[in-house]
Amino acid sequence: MRRHLILIYGIIGYLIGLGTLSYMILWLYPFSWMPTTIDSTEASSLSSALIIDIGLILAFGLQHSLMVRPTFKYYLERYTPKGSSRTNYTLISSFFLALIIYKWQTVEGVVWSFDIGSFGWWLMTLIYLVAWVIAVVATFQIDHFGLLGLHQAWREWRGIPEPKSTFQERGFYRFVRHPIQAGTIIGLWATPIMSIGHLIFSLSFSVYILIGLYFEERDLLQTLGQPYANYRKRVAMLIPFTKRRASEQRDSLGR
Repeated sequence: MRRHLILIYGIIGYLIGLGTLSYMILWLYPFSWMPTTIDSTEASSLSSALIIDIGLILAFGLQHSLMVRPTFKYYLERYTPKGSSRTNYTLISSFFLALIIYKWQTVEGVVWSFDIGSFGWWLMTLIYLVAWVIAVVATFQIDHFGLLGLHQAWREWRGIPEPKSTFQERGFYRFVRHPIQAGTIIGLWATPIMSIGHLIFSLSFSVYILIGLYFEERDLLQTLGQPYANYRKRVAMLIPFTKRRASEQRDSLGR
């Protein structure tokens, strides 16, 4: 019975996590058919909006970062079934992300705006779509269902032990070490209408992602060891081929 409940819990967590992330992607773009977007609510004063919006981002960032730290996961798994720990993380992250969407404060002012149908509008829309496709496809190139907790619940239900973490390099990961985050950052900024509120959101999330990557890289080095250290030397973090160009420049200077 316990295993069945963990599986059901994992399925619910996966669907909620996937739905929340999908809604956020649509919420960021000025789709006229969306019930709400990042700029659709009544505008607030800049000071009031900054306090609320930055507070929302900080709450999400702290939860998102602390819950993936090995020490936190160790203590969490002492009191909850191991197969449900990632689902717990997915559901709590979804709550804080939904809170951002629900409570986000719009700020008057536009940084840039392209008319519908113009070249700039089409270009930004294309970049936006490609960026999020890259981010989503990259999740399947590692373990999409594991990222949202479904694989862990499935293994618990089947009585299969968790596999040992191993280094794999495929797909987008041959060009950048973090294609999910790279696609996300581009998707945050690629919009035909960049309002002040959207700018605050994009800037805050970009900073959070970069800070999060610092700690994630440290954990990956501890978990995967020398293979990941070698991978870091060869492959850029977010911008493809920059490692190669830097190496070529060093070689030319050496000559």
